[in-house]
Amino acid sequence: MCRTATAAAVACLVSLSAAQTAAAQRPRGTLMIVGGGPQPPALVQQFVDLAGGRGHANIIVFAEASEDGKQSGEEKADDLRKLGAESRSVWITRAQANDDSIVHLLDRATGVWFGGGDQVRLIGVLRGTRTAAAIHARYAAGAVIGGTSAGAAVMSHVMITGDERQPGGDRRDTTTAYMTIARNNIVTDSGFALISDAIIDQHFLRRKRSNRLMSLVLERAPHLGAGIDESTALIVHPDGRWTVAGASAVSIYDARHSTITPANAHVLGATNIRVHVLPAGGTFDPRTGEAHLP
Repeated sequence: MCRTATAAAVACLVSLSAAQTAAAQRPRGTLMIVGGGPQPPALVQQFVDLAGGRGHANIIVFAEASEDGKQSGEEKADDLRKLGAESRSVWITRAQANDDSIVHLLDRATGVWFGGGDQVRLIGVLRGTRTAAAIHARYAAGAVIGGTSAGAAVMSHVMITGDERQPGGDRRDTTTAYMTIARNNIVTDSGFALISDAIIDQHFLRRKRSNRLMSLVLERAPHLGAGIDESTALIVHPDGRWTVAGASAVSIYDARHSTITPANAHVLGATNIRVHVLPAGGTFDPRTGEAHLP
């Protein structure tokens, strides 16, 4: 409770005002970020339920990340229709992403799904367009935005492209990817920034991508990363909390309170990194850093 003394009351009002402003600015929608691989039927059903459920969900599918996305997008839309959603796949060029006819397809959308493939292809079509702005508007209004693999990578502001500058590390004696934890190695671009307080990685445990995400978490703000394994989803709720669903786990690297070697250090190192591995039912609050197992 706030005290009635003048100084305390003023401080309390400022604090309440800041909290209310933050709450007002927070999107009302939900993110369902899937790490790739086969999607368990329960995850697909959960996405439809978050979008309003049978007879109410209206879901737009964007599969432009894949070269065969015209076909795979239609297949995804058909799967969603079988669960009672109204759904259509929108296969467009970048120029078409600014057309009124495409933008207004999102007016009634309660859900948007980004398919897998190459995240650079997807942002090349949508980023900075009126369609992208409409997707953000739907999220702010309460829609669920989901995606898998490349469709997961585009969710964060710092987007991992899948490329690295020094494959095999300094020794260059192998072509195996992500052999080191190093600065200026992982190539990034700007994603859709639907989640701004973390960097998203996918296929995480299955493809052993810990070095990749750790490198970025240490060298780049926001110094928080979520590595989502295949057949698994990170669900970001409207109040900012995270929960895990699906068959495997989400690994969380939190270096926001770490001491990190300076930019000119030969080796990228850090102390006091917090690591959590959360299976289905696990929760994480990025505001407090608290994680809980089911």
